Amino acid sequence: MKIILETERLLLRELTPDDFDAMFAIFGDAETMLYYPQAYSREMLEAAIQRQFDSYAENGYGLWAMILKRENKFIGDCGLLHQEVDGVLELEVGYHVNRQYWGQGFAPEAAKACFDYGLNTLGRKRMISMIRPENLPSRRVAEKNGLRIEKEVFWRGFQHYVYAIERA
Repeated sequence: MKIILETERLLLRELTPDDFDAMFAIFGDAETMLYYPQAYSREMLEAAIQRQFDSYAENGYGLWAMILKRENKFIGDCGLLHQEVDGVLELEVGYHVNRQYWGQGFAPEAAKACFDYGLNTLGRKRMISMIRPENLPSRRVAEKNGLRIEKEVFWRGFQHYVYAIERA
């Protein structure tokens, strides 16, 4: 297991095939996936995990497993994704947390580490998060990490705010 980042309470490491069931508990859950077109089927999740393996090989990053250090338990994912928005390739921080761990600050903590990694380690000048306007919890995560709404776009069939942050 390749550990990428460490925060006070979390480890972010590359996904492995052994993470499938813990990921399916998140991506297969209708409430967790409320702001997505649908909860994932097992086949959809298999394809999504393979995309992350491909991204690790191609880019050196992707979505990483979010591990709660005190329990050595998979509680979600967080990482870097390429997204095309209005014809521009952007680097996004995305995150998903198991409902049992909502409201404990894990998403902002992991996302901050990922934004810092992208801006400081990778030297990116700008990063984003794509968030549907009604997804207030994800909006709070972005805002806690200093992102601000730059614009609203119709993306992948839904209205989204483009939250952005730029290196000072």
